[in-house]
Amino acid sequence: MASLNVGNLGEYLREQRNAAQLSLRQLADAAGVSNPYLSQIERGLRKPSAEVLQQVAKALRISAETLYVRAGILDEREREELETRAVILADPSINERQKNVLLQIYDSFRRENGFVPETGETDETDTADKADETPGADATPGADDALKADATEDDNPHS
Repeated sequence: MASLNVGNLGEYLREQRNAAQLSLRQLADAAGVSNPYLSQIERGLRKPSAEVLQQVAKALRISAETLYVRAGILDEREREELETRAVILADPSINERQKNVLLQIYDSFRRENGFVPETGETDETDTADKADETPGADATPGADDALKADATEDDNPHS
């Protein structure tokens, strides 16, 4: 079989597997794929689906997006944006309204710098719709006004 052009996915998987101190068989079992199939992926003979990559990433406790980039499914810029959004959404120290405001600001900066949201990405109106659903959010103010309001609230804990 000829080697497929899947970047350095196989080599990267082998490095991650070795770092996790897992045998090929252990990783295959943990990911729910066959041992021979995983071996072929590591040798660059098979291009796995996004679902298989997600299972392998979960078993290795690494980012699935990183594997998607290495496999050519996702480009680096998209991965970085997804990770940025995931970190904001996962932060337990800020409430849902604040998360929505941060995502609006992030989107506006990306647009200002020439990164136009692609189909399926959250844009300002999608985020504003979600903010409207948030309890206590009467209307979504402009990103600058919302940021100032949040800063004022945080600066004055006695109000």
